[in-house]
Amino acid sequence: MTHPPYLSPGYKSTVLRAPAQEPIMPELGPDSVELTSPVFGHAELHPLDADLTRRHPGEPLGERIIVTGRVLDGAGRPVRGALVEVWQANAAGRYDHALDRHQAPLDPNFTGAGRCLTDDDGRYRFTSIKPGAYPWRNHPNAWRPAHIHFSVFGTAFTQRLVTQMYFPGDPLFAYDPIMQSIPDQEARDRLVCRFDLDTTEPEWALGYQWDIVLGDTPMET
Repeated sequence: MTHPPYLSPGYKSTVLRAPAQEPIMPELGPDSVELTSPVFGHAELHPLDADLTRRHPGEPLGERIIVTGRVLDGAGRPVRGALVEVWQANAAGRYDHALDRHQAPLDPNFTGAGRCLTDDDGRYRFTSIKPGAYPWRNHPNAWRPAHIHFSVFGTAFTQRLVTQMYFPGDPLFAYDPIMQSIPDQEARDRLVCRFDLDTTEPEWALGYQWDIVLGDTPMET
């Protein structure tokens, strides 16, 4: 099984969020939904949207990283022009969000959100700061592994997939009920990026490669 079940009791939020009854299908065909939904294009993006380190006057604190990879369909073909969004905690493990009350410091030069469109080869590329682990009170002494949230859009908000990318060798993997809710070890491994020396830029940033394969990479649908 590639994708986690909607109800994973170890991940307490799913107890409240998982559907308890069969879905009621609306009397709307897909064409009706698509025609009333937004369509994304190059005009919506700023050139700096993909560089999370250059959104403020000063330099953010932490380990600078480059994360790149390809968005592919189930047959291995590149998905061109897909909107890819990321959001993450800062190097201290805190989100720039009003509901994050973690005592770690905020970074005035790091907001932690970015986006880009995939190119003709289905490739995306972000420059960021490696996020820190953070406590999340799901269970006693609960800490989330360092991760970056990814969102991939089709041509409308109804075509959206959300997942998380993790970093290799994190000792918190075994204790994280979100990752462990995916029953298959090979599927869990597909959420972990790999260090790549060719992507690494000398004296600037460490590079990581991570491909998103639609239908194969575990997603929240």
